[in-house]
Amino acid sequence: MLRLAFAGTPEFAVPTLRALAASHHTLVGVLTQPDRPAGRGRALRASPIKRVAEELQLPLAQPPRLRTEADWAPLAQWRCDALIVVAYGLILPPPVLALPRLGCINIHASLLPRWRGAAPIARAILAGDAQTGVSIMQLEAGLDTGPVFAERIVPIGASTNAAQLQDTLATLGAQALLVTLDGLAASCVTAHPQPTTGVSYAPKIDKAEARIDWQQDAAQICRQVRAFNPWPVAETHWQQQQLRIWDAQDAAAAAGPGRPDAAPGSLIGLDHGRLLVRCGQGVLAITRLQLAGRRAVSAAEFAAGRALAGMQFH
Repeated sequence: MLRLAFAGTPEFAVPTLRALAASHHTLVGVLTQPDRPAGRGRALRASPIKRVAEELQLPLAQPPRLRTEADWAPLAQWRCDALIVVAYGLILPPPVLALPRLGCINIHASLLPRWRGAAPIARAILAGDAQTGVSIMQLEAGLDTGPVFAERIVPIGASTNAAQLQDTLATLGAQALLVTLDGLAASCVTAHPQPTTGVSYAPKIDKAEARIDWQQDAAQICRQVRAFNPWPVAETHWQQQQLRIWDAQDAAAAAGPGRPDAAPGSLIGLDHGRLLVRCGQGVLAITRLQLAGRRAVSAAEFAAGRALAGMQFH
């Protein structure tokens, strides 16, 4: 049985925290980022991990940074065997990495060394990867460069979006971590260095990347829609209004009804409840979308009462 501390912030980290709390290991404390302003009123909002830690009545610390001994004092006081890190959001300096007896163990949402960095799930979908997964790794000073204890592989379906993949990987990562921890407790698991080939990086998503360029082919735009659901959500403009596209399918294999010479962004019809839009190559079939300040609706609801002829997204 190990004494464990946990560091995490977003919803992705919640399944792991709950799994650790329910395990035979001892959870001695939780680190999460400070409350942040959120919503229209900009009121302070606790992170998902803080809410769960309070629910489970776990010791909690929220240092705004980890630069001095005072910042990481709670972790030192907890005297843990290992610090489990899942999307914490703060860089752990060498003194923090060295504090636990077994170091710091991270769940990373990719098959390392592919997609090191902040946004591995979205980047994998954007790139059209056929599969991804989770890696249980030992943290070191480099960016996701540490040796790997275990990995689990997941296929990326043609319609899988980032929200769905995140949920799958969060659960799978928690399961793989528990197996790894039991192996560490029994001194029967070893981390292996990452391959030196196949390295790629997953930089943080910029909201500007969500803007759709209708000159692109339908397959790429579809990946953009899937990768940016639930955030920042792929968007375009219609009649000078922001229009978010939540769900869409690649209909590029079909010629698309009518107006084969229509400009990219042109709405070319409604087919089986899908709003068809001409792309630089192929056709995008939108199934759910949202005008600014409105609720998200189906394509059929959006099209109702509107003459689609001549309509265009920009």
